[in-house]
Amino acid sequence: MCGAPAQDLDLSGVDLSKEAVIAGVVSRGDDPVPGAYVRLLDATGEFTAEVPTSATGQFRFFAAPGTWTVRALAPKAEPVDRTVVAALGDVARVDVSVG
Repeated sequence: MCGAPAQDLDLSGVDLSKEAVIAGVVSRGDDPVPGAYVRLLDATGEFTAEVPTSATGQFRFFAAPGTWTVRALAPKAEPVDRTVVAALGDVARVDVSVG
């Protein structure tokens, strides 16, 4: 099990002028998927970070500006990859639906 805390989309107290944020929700149909794992892979496909989804399926990463891959790993589902571009001062929203 990953030692990272559960993530959510609450960004109060975050100075977005100094951060690039990647955030979203993992869902199956209309339901959020709590306890899934979301990995952040760099432009070369190398593993950078992993967080569990919150009780509402939410996740968040603070990343360097650039192109990233978000990989959702949920029980009874194939891994799902989504490409996202992070920019300083912005929240790159990427929601992932798993089978």
